[in-house]
Amino acid sequence: MKRIAIPVVLLLTACEPTAPPQPETGRVPNPAFETQVQAMQKARAAEGQVMDAADAQRRQIEDATRP
Repeated sequence: MKRIAIPVVLLLTACEPTAPPQPETGRVPNPAFETQVQAMQKARAAEGQVMDAADAQRRQIEDATRP
């Protein structure tokens, strides 16, 4: 019984009910990460332009095929 109880007690005492507070650090700019963020923003803008152009083309085709 002691062989089971001692490890269980040790495990339970090792667990804290709350996590330790994380130190607040300023955001350190990472040039590689910032480059990727900018690339994603440009890609989203380009995607929007492509989608707008596709919608306009679809409307033109629908208008041309209507009697």
